[in-house]
Amino acid sequence: MTTSHCDDSTTFPISVEGLCHKYEDRIALTNVSFTVGSGELFGIVGPNGGGKTTTFKILTTLLRPTGGRASVWGLDVVGQRDQVRHLIGVVFQSPALDIKLTVRENLLHHGHLYGLAGRDLKARIDGCLDRLSLTDRSRDLVEKLSGGLRRRVELAKALMSRPQVLLMDEPTAGLDPGARDAFWNLINRMRTETGMTVVHTTHHLEEAELCDRIAAFDRGQLVGLDSPAKLRAEIAGEVVTLRGSDLSAIDEHLRQKLGAATQLAGDCVRVLTSDGHAFAAKAREVLGGILDSISIARPSLADVFRQRSGHDFAGESEGLEAKE
Repeated sequence: MTTSHCDDSTTFPISVEGLCHKYEDRIALTNVSFTVGSGELFGIVGPNGGGKTTTFKILTTLLRPTGGRASVWGLDVVGQRDQVRHLIGVVFQSPALDIKLTVRENLLHHGHLYGLAGRDLKARIDGCLDRLSLTDRSRDLVEKLSGGLRRRVELAKALMSRPQVLLMDEPTAGLDPGARDAFWNLINRMRTETGMTVVHTTHHLEEAELCDRIAAFDRGQLVGLDSPAKLRAEIAGEVVTLRGSDLSAIDEHLRQKLGAATQLAGDCVRVLTSDGHAFAAKAREVLGGILDSISIARPSLADVFRQRSGHDFAGESEGLEAKE
């Protein structure tokens, strides 16, 4: 998408430099820096409390950082807030629809906020409804819609101003897996059609895998910045996951008898090893009847996060590709 702000090749849709923020006595962000390239699907990833939403609020001009700088196409989110707001579309985690109005009425009133009227407003509404396959639901009250359809209406609102950068905070929160997949298929189709840059926060590692690049946050710090594939490739070997009724005994046997560096993770014990099949065979001999199941997988983003932060990704899904 060509704009007056794209002429300088050093200008990015999103640029964050040394960003810091503090809520009274709690530090939310510490010296965070990253850029987002034009047309990217970029994920801001981390467990709850990691700093994702604070970063989102700063990028959307809702929160003034206590240190550092953030910009959208070179425009400062603090000093040039009004100009930035004309370049971005925002989908909030909390619903921002009037459920007593129809889909079209929600878009109509949102358009008025941007000074749209007449034929231009109607054309934009019709275009958004068509792009998001909502035309046949345009006269339905929002309160009658499913969660997935409501998120599509939220997205339609964000697109009314024809933004150059779309920012979304946990956009699939509360959606079932099918609706979540449909939402991301829609986003990717829209990116292909428009070249729009999309930045979103998520605590779902399976959604992080869909991104071109991610910024992984933990306790207000940036602990990873790259494509999911490159981050996973940093960890050599395979992950062996062992389950049983007595995880403490499994952990102790593996440490004492095999000298393994184990990690208790929820309902399993994990071991990172250079040869998963060889280790699994030894583990079966050592553990005998206390072992219920064993699987081998390539390292996941959860393993990357664990290695870089020193603890588990809270609420992580397994997301492992089993090889046995």
